[in-house]
Amino acid sequence: MKPSTLIAKKGLYQTVIWVFLITVCVYCLFPFVWMLSTSLKTEAEAFRIPPTWIPLQATIDSYIGIWVRKNFGIYFFNSTVISLATAVLSTFFGALAGYGFSRFLFKGRRFLIGFFLATQMLPGVLLVGPYFKILSRVGLYDTRSGLIIAFLTICLPFSTWMMKGFIDKVPDELDQSAMVDGCSRMGIFFKIILPIVAPGMVATILFAFLLAWGDLLWALCLTSSEPMITVTLGIARTVGEFRIIWPMLMAGSLVGGMPAIILYVFLQRLLVQGLTAGAVKG
Repeated sequence: MKPSTLIAKKGLYQTVIWVFLITVCVYCLFPFVWMLSTSLKTEAEAFRIPPTWIPLQATIDSYIGIWVRKNFGIYFFNSTVISLATAVLSTFFGALAGYGFSRFLFKGRRFLIGFFLATQMLPGVLLVGPYFKILSRVGLYDTRSGLIIAFLTICLPFSTWMMKGFIDKVPDELDQSAMVDGCSRMGIFFKIILPIVAPGMVATILFAFLLAWGDLLWALCLTSSEPMITVTLGIARTVGEFRIIWPMLMAGSLVGGMPAIILYVFLQRLLVQGLTAGAVKG
């Protein structure tokens, strides 16, 4: 085959790849671009037919409105506290449980591991009612602590399975060597296991945070007062029975999604660093 033919085929192949990648990027980014465009429109222009792609009169009234007419500051505070507490606690206790399942053999171990996995098969909508009754009985309904406990029960089984998988890959010889040097089990866990499985902890924290941050059903059913509303519930309440303020809804959705995006970007860097620093040879 002639070199010119090979170059032509290679160029055609690269062109097809680039066209495919650009198409996928446009498909993924279009909803965000449309949300941004709508959030900068007036309410009248948002209902205009045919729709305008670029706002005729760009305005940030919707972004001001969500902070002035809505208590988005309180919503963000609630979501941040609940999501961070859920992510940190579920990852920490999941790592402890994963270390126990990975390193210790005890009666009923297989059943307990299977039970942890089976709990993930239950849809959350079936558990809202029981949690509502339990939290009401113990005085934790409509509190941040109640939501954190509810989210922990959802995230902890997954976190345990995730962390167990990462800890299984850590050679048991490291534990034995540390014990010979006089290190306790808890010392091994904090000084050896956690630094090595840092990438797994980052991934687990990210999962738990995004699950708690993006939840709507549990926040809707387990809270009732304005001071306990989360971001997702606050955004949902911009949709009225007879009226939907589309610019404000799009602005709230964009602002509400930014913390999760920023967190993912930063944790992605930490994930790469952890993979390099926590590598085990041999």
